[in-house]
Amino acid sequence: MSSTFVFLGGAVLALLLAGYFGQKYMPPPKPKIIGIDLGTTYSCVGVYHAVTGVIDVLEVEDRHRCIPSVVAFSDDGIVVGYKAVAQAEHNHQNTLYDAKRFIGKKFDAAELAETQKQYAFKLEADEHGMIRYVVTVNKTERRVTPEEVGSVIVGTLRSAAERNLTVPVKKVVMSVPAEFDDAQRNYTKKAASIAGLEVLRVINEPTAAALAYGLHKKTGLQNVLVVDLGGGTLDVSLLNVQGGMFLTQAMAGNNHLGGQDFNQRLLKHMTGLVKERFGQPLTDKADTQALRLQVEEAKLNLTHHLETHISLNLHSLGGKLLRESISRSLFEDLNYDLFKKALQPIDKVLQATELSRDEVDEIVLVGGSTRIPKVRELIRDYFGKKPNTAIDPELAVVSGVSIQAGIIGGMWPLTVSAVELPTRVRKIHVH
Repeated sequence: MSSTFVFLGGAVLALLLAGYFGQKYMPPPKPKIIGIDLGTTYSCVGVYHAVTGVIDVLEVEDRHRCIPSVVAFSDDGIVVGYKAVAQAEHNHQNTLYDAKRFIGKKFDAAELAETQKQYAFKLEADEHGMIRYVVTVNKTERRVTPEEVGSVIVGTLRSAAERNLTVPVKKVVMSVPAEFDDAQRNYTKKAASIAGLEVLRVINEPTAAALAYGLHKKTGLQNVLVVDLGGGTLDVSLLNVQGGMFLTQAMAGNNHLGGQDFNQRLLKHMTGLVKERFGQPLTDKADTQALRLQVEEAKLNLTHHLETHISLNLHSLGGKLLRESISRSLFEDLNYDLFKKALQPIDKVLQATELSRDEVDEIVLVGGSTRIPKVRELIRDYFGKKPNTAIDPELAVVSGVSIQAGIIGGMWPLTVSAVELPTRVRKIHVH
């Protein structure tokens, strides 16, 4: 009998030692499941690596980890991301974006007519009110659904993951806005399915952000405010977080406020300078697109510098040089009223939950536009304390879904999974 126990004890010890040395010296397993943030303006893909615990947001296109959520159709084929943006001015009717605004959502005739005014491409609704894009390829009209546009973006992200990981990728965890209903979530899954991916879990974007910041590991009940300001939308959510459980208490936002609006203010300022200096308006599409790209670059530079420059030869005006210094203070003055609007949904969420500003334990910033110093300053002054900015706000959501993907894939040392409790909270829309 004693020899049996000795044998069993030796076997258990051998297994433990094998596990220890395996973790210490053998290469960790490749991630089995990817995490995708299919955004309104930008999209990205990430993975969680076992043993090291590293969250790797993967390179997708030309050293970019996030690509524009833009898909363009032409007689020569389909292009995605930055390539689609580059040709947009010459192919605006077939360059499709904002699929996330339309996916799984029904529009009546009045809504469609009002929405159409905002876009250069053609929209129509089917007999159920579901949106379709109308593109012309090789002189033939074609209908493209938002989920098909999404699938092209997801397929590009999947290919990038396979290229980075050197293994086939078949499974994914995805994030969606907390306000998405079942239809919108199912159509998001459909986009992934068309791209050949099985969606194992869909989690809310604020939950993903909280996961990325490790707030699920804190003891006790936490009131977490997530401010998500991206390229085209602002969403504010108040979560109760305890352990791995997440409950959305209130949501508010502005579906037409973001980085694109800030760019537009600076672009309008620059086109005004063109008319003032050269005596004629800027109407050439190629020059306008080149200026738009420089405006975007200037905005990004002003995040880290007090001054930047815009320099552009205007071919439509005989090669005249437009050169202008842009200060951070000028950019802030042009956009101050828009920056202040970011506080309105925060007010609404606190009113809905009957919480004071002091009762908010954590303020988490998500979305590339929360990098803007004045936005951070306004939020800091509103609460009287600094928001949590330890993670790149543009990568917070994809980092969170990557963690969730790692948990589902059994990628130790992860253990706690996000459990989203059901809620009937409706989003409060602020204009």
